[in-house]
Amino acid sequence: MVDVTQQLQAPANTPPTPPAPTESRKAAVAAGITVLLWASAFVAIRDVGHAISPAPMALVRLAVAGLALTVLVLAKRGRRMIPVPLSRRSFGLIAACGVLWLAGYTVALNAGEQHVDAGTAALLVNVAPLLIAFGAGLFLGEGFPRALIAGSLVAFGGVAVIAMGSGGDRDGLGVVLCLLAALLYTAGVLIQKVVLRRVDGLTTTWLACLVGAVVLLPWTPQLVDELASAPASAILGAVYLGLFPTAIGFSTWAYALSRMDAGRLSATTYAVPTVSVLLSWLLLSEIPTAYGLAGGAISLAGVAISRRRRRRPTPMIIKS
Repeated sequence: MVDVTQQLQAPANTPPTPPAPTESRKAAVAAGITVLLWASAFVAIRDVGHAISPAPMALVRLAVAGLALTVLVLAKRGRRMIPVPLSRRSFGLIAACGVLWLAGYTVALNAGEQHVDAGTAALLVNVAPLLIAFGAGLFLGEGFPRALIAGSLVAFGGVAVIAMGSGGDRDGLGVVLCLLAALLYTAGVLIQKVVLRRVDGLTTTWLACLVGAVVLLPWTPQLVDELASAPASAILGAVYLGLFPTAIGFSTWAYALSRMDAGRLSATTYAVPTVSVLLSWLLLSEIPTAYGLAGGAISLAGVAISRRRRRRPTPMIIKS
């Protein structure tokens, strides 16, 4: 067994080197792609959930993602699919990430959205970025920058405003499931950050998807039965979830996470509910409420605050 806590608390051998400006811009673009794709997942899950159950939906999503990433890895690397040998600890942490985040989080979120409205689900799941910010400060040595904490609290307040304007009944089981999803999300990100110190993002995402799919294989018979009666739109939606929010979205996330602090990057995902509201407006003709528009503006402002870096004072030059 891998002592995850010990791995999280173990500092890197060398202090992280700040990324070059070009790398920072690429990481920001990757984070933006992730936000857009993860936001679209909420819309797709709502549609697919009427025909496919939570665990089978997660299985087809991860199976499609694992297959797509396998093809990509083969095309890029040939027979040498893993560029560097993996230690047992690294593979153990990747497996933990696959089980906790890609499998556990996905199932919990799928199930949670069947019991609570989308706004409540967004509020509860988006507890995770704040938990990640504090977890990264405690376990990864990222500290507690004032801008990050202030921005996270502002963005979280925006998500709360969005949830205030959402309709639907609130179910106790749905609340528990969404909070569970938030905890699994938090654990997955903190573990992944440790893995990315030694393993590249593509390998990490690919192997985690495969592990997550293997864990969900017991639901294969149920998936086959439900696919037989599911409408084509639901099947296409499940495939979309695998290709875009998972295969691409988690890869761009891993790319950004390997170049940014976990807390600062996670704060950008507070924009997910805002983008989800806009996508629902465009794709499902669901007109956002005043709460949704106001909360979205607040969340985006919080993200902007969290990404501010403290300027180093310019040294004074004393002329003799």
